[in-house]
Amino acid sequence: MKYIELAIAALLLICLFPMPYGYYTFVRFIAMAAFAYFAYSYYVRDEKPTPFVFIFGALALLFQPFVKITLGRVIWDIVDVAVAILLVVLFFYNQKNKQS
Repeated sequence: MKYIELAIAALLLICLFPMPYGYYTFVRFIAMAAFAYFAYSYYVRDEKPTPFVFIFGALALLFQPFVKITLGRVIWDIVDVAVAILLVVLFFYNQKNKQS
């Protein structure tokens, strides 16, 4: 389960390419579930809610596929890249802290 961040980042970066509409819906489901899990795990792990609880909660709401938020292709591309970068940085930060 420790590579979920990298897997979600890869899925989001693949969204930059022209893909069938079903792929984007699949990514929204997977991203929503992963971000909700991240928010919950940060909430349980820390003694008080950290900013990551709210960030991942907001990302879960943004990526949820039930009530689609239409931002336009360019804005979604920027969001996908920014979230992918956040996930990769968070992955390496967590790996570094586990070794310390």
